[in-house]
Amino acid sequence: MAKGKQRYKCLDCNYHFSVMKEGKSIDPYYVIKALQLYIEGVTLREIERILGVSHVSVMNWIRRYNIKAPENLEYRPTYKVLTHAELVDFFSNKETLKSSGCMITELGDKFMVIKWERFKRN
Repeated sequence: MAKGKQRYKCLDCNYHFSVMKEGKSIDPYYVIKALQLYIEGVTLREIERILGVSHVSVMNWIRRYNIKAPENLEYRPTYKVLTHAELVDFFSNKETLKSSGCMITELGDKFMVIKWERFKRN
């Protein structure tokens, strides 16, 4: 053993080696945030830009956890990433949420506001 890793010996050339790569692990916080954003209708590429996690990783998590996004193709949420001060200003305007819904999620030292228009019934 070298540095706590299993040592191997090649039977052809007698070379000794260790397999050091264990794979990259991603903090579960980002997995949960990515899945939340996906369920809210944010695209994989947008999730990649927001969280800095590969869209392929997000797609793999969606498959692994069998997450189904709502099948409503008529709406697309808008989102903003804001600091705390910007978030306070955002909600100080009474017109901000008129006829719409929103969700706020924390992203490190910032906040993401996901907003969508409510469907109007005739």
